[in-house]
Amino acid sequence: MTGQLHDHGVISRFCQYLPVTDATPVISLNEGSTPLIHSSRLSERAEAEVFVKYEGLNPTGSFKDRGMTVALSKALEQGAGTVICASTGNTSAAAAAYAARAGILCAVLLPAGKIASGKLVQAYLYGAKVIAVRGNFDDAMRLVRELGGLDGIAIVNSINPDRIEGQKTAAFEIIEELGDAPDLHILPVGNAGNITAYWKGYREFHELGRSTVLPRMMGFQAAGSAPIFHNRIIESPNTVATAIRIGNPASWEGANSAVAESRGAVGIVTDEDILAAQVWLAKSEGIFIEPASAASVAGLFQLGKTGARRIVLTVTGHGLKDPDAAMTTGDYRPLEAAADLTAIRRVLENA
Repeated sequence: MTGQLHDHGVISRFCQYLPVTDATPVISLNEGSTPLIHSSRLSERAEAEVFVKYEGLNPTGSFKDRGMTVALSKALEQGAGTVICASTGNTSAAAAAYAARAGILCAVLLPAGKIASGKLVQAYLYGAKVIAVRGNFDDAMRLVRELGGLDGIAIVNSINPDRIEGQKTAAFEIIEELGDAPDLHILPVGNAGNITAYWKGYREFHELGRSTVLPRMMGFQAAGSAPIFHNRIIESPNTVATAIRIGNPASWEGANSAVAESRGAVGIVTDEDILAAQVWLAKSEGIFIEPASAASVAGLFQLGKTGARRIVLTVTGHGLKDPDAAMTTGDYRPLEAAADLTAIRRVLENA
């Protein structure tokens, strides 16, 4: 397995559990090893030990980097000259960054006018060919499936099993840090690759004797974009949480299996719940996440006291991915004062 001398990414850490060999060129940005943060205030509310897996500190700001390092490495090994994806934003950023690292072309199909600016600018700056499709994510995904059949083009959405393999490493990290798996794991669900991947990782380490617990998997979808909860395709999904605005998840079957096998469930939270949870986590714990990530926090608030002893929440993307959404939740104009100490003190006293 060839790669950078100082690579400490997920392939380097977990190569024995991944579909790589010495012939695989490792394309890495030292992703993974993200913080697992104990949240005292969430713990108080849930009457359990609650930890936040902060995936927003991956290189492009979301959990997608874990799967993309494996997907790009395998694509390059198999001779691909172009990678392609449909995206609501985070996948496009990760695909474009890792394609740039690999020195190959990345093509991105986005639903026109429905991508957060923080994610769109990433795809452009990493050098991707960005195509805005006059339709939703599911239209873009349909086209990607068709294009992926052409020679030399590799699909790097989560329908590519290499993506799931990389993403499962987050479960490995949690087990290594806590010494075992949690009793309950809560995460947002959009295209459903992540809940599929975490469950795969937990099962693999359990089968290897690396853990004794298999957690219940709880996924939360936005109320206006909840195909798995309603068990039907949503033709026009709508939510402020753009990263999970998906009406026909590519990994639907994997999510159903994860929920059924773990005795978990999929629930829904409103946009109001999501934005309130985003603000709460920032102000209460100093963790700034994008709206889609806050679905897991809102989900925990909805569940209340679960009876679980130890809970992990995955928050999937950094808040700077979608700053415009955060600005809608309050009046964030700065307080003004004259440039003297008395004026500053007066402002602070009246704030």
